[in-house]
Amino acid sequence: MHVIARSSAALLALALLAAMPQAHALSKRDQAAVDALNTRMQAAEARYRAGLVKIGNADPAGRTEVDASLEDMEDIMAACVKQKGCSPTTMLAAYKRLLKQNADLASGDEVPEDNDEEGLAGSITADVPEAARAAALLSADGQQFVKMVQYNPAVQAGIRRWLTDMRPSLIDTFENYQYLRQTMWPQFQRAGLPEALLFGVMAKESNGRVHSTSRAGAAGPMQFMYATGRRFGLGDDGTGFDTRYDARASAAAAAEYFNERLGTLNRSIELSLAAYNGGEGRAQRVYNTSGGGNFWDESVYNQFPAETRDYVPMVIAAAWLFLHPKEYGLTLPRVDARPAALRLAKPSSIYELTICLGNGGTREGFMRALRNLNPRYQADQYLPTGTVLSATTKIVGLYGRHCTQGQRAELAHTLVMSDASSAIVRTGPVTPVQAEDAVYEAESAGVGSAVANAAPARSKPAKPSKPSTYTVKRGETLTAIAQKFQCDTGDLAKANKLKAPRFAIKPGQKLKLDACEG
Repeated sequence: MHVIARSSAALLALALLAAMPQAHALSKRDQAAVDALNTRMQAAEARYRAGLVKIGNADPAGRTEVDASLEDMEDIMAACVKQKGCSPTTMLAAYKRLLKQNADLASGDEVPEDNDEEGLAGSITADVPEAARAAALLSADGQQFVKMVQYNPAVQAGIRRWLTDMRPSLIDTFENYQYLRQTMWPQFQRAGLPEALLFGVMAKESNGRVHSTSRAGAAGPMQFMYATGRRFGLGDDGTGFDTRYDARASAAAAAEYFNERLGTLNRSIELSLAAYNGGEGRAQRVYNTSGGGNFWDESVYNQFPAETRDYVPMVIAAAWLFLHPKEYGLTLPRVDARPAALRLAKPSSIYELTICLGNGGTREGFMRALRNLNPRYQADQYLPTGTVLSATTKIVGLYGRHCTQGQRAELAHTLVMSDASSAIVRTGPVTPVQAEDAVYEAESAGVGSAVANAAPARSKPAKPSKPSTYTVKRGETLTAIAQKFQCDTGDLAKANKLKAPRFAIKPGQKLKLDACEG
């Protein structure tokens, strides 16, 4: 970062000054002046860290605050040199702390696996600029949640389940959440709600998978039902995209929902969670008829269905582990989730990017991260050159090295474009098919997308005229059909009034091919 270069000269000067002997006897006036400089340095350091928070939240004012705080520090150090009794070493220590933090963030080096701080909030602070706020605030957030819930045998049983059979799901949730945190956590923070609640709900609802859907129709990382989502501003945004899949929008809606429920249920997290899972009408009726009873009161508890009675302690248990991992011997993976924009240098899909990017030091690669950060795009949807994807600095670096050219980029394209049906060899007579079901064999290995180079023509009978419709076969996706008929997935979806992001089709459905070249 520019901060390091800018400060190197000042550090050298201060290092020399630190070796100079200092006077020991100070007058009250000199001591007061030294104390004032130390106070100013602490304030500047706090302002600097606050600026990092804003930078992490994509607030343009963050850079201004960081620069201004550095100027303050330089002025303070200059005054320290002139002030009798002021120790440049003390000022140098504060300066070095901030430069070390910038160097760590810029390098992307791996951090120790074990959690040095109590709770995930502390561990995230070390890695994510957005979380670089005062430790007291982090502590207060955790204490807020702990005071709002009961740690009882039901919650303990939930913790046992998360740490045994459901441990992989907890780990997956945490990894997914780190990529989404910069967009989701500020929504809860502004609403005055604890971060642990957000994590706990997401762990139980979706494991942090943005495109998660349930058989009942709930969708998105926070699993909003359609009608409830509409009440809180979620739904079709006019382009065919359902904003229940948008991490930022769904977190904001969930925060509003919980504050509404807390306001009518005596600030009870348990009852609010019961409403979130089992319906707000039921939760309100139970609360009213019980005279405002506690969720764990038998007369209240037994009025909720078994699913809700399981849901509430499981959410609290996941939130508890979020706050106290070290206490339970839970080591969670660190993820370099610093945000960055990825501009495609050539046409590609999330599937193709996943292959060429490789694992990059992660357990499972970057497909889930790219899907979560770009909910409007299907994984197999081909995106044109110049498309800007939300990504991380690490993903952008790997993209430049492995995805724009070279053997891995070519291999990824070949694998994504491969058509399993082309492996089938016909040995008997060809059975005539209807024109509307004709399948063109214009694809060859590594070729077939509208954005790929055309394959050399094979020696075969003249190609029949382009059909106007196509009947969907079992197992086919809209993107595969678009590639088969050399047309854009989005155009094909629009022509057939299919809604993003799923573009759902079913066997036997007839699609109009007006948008295809044939």
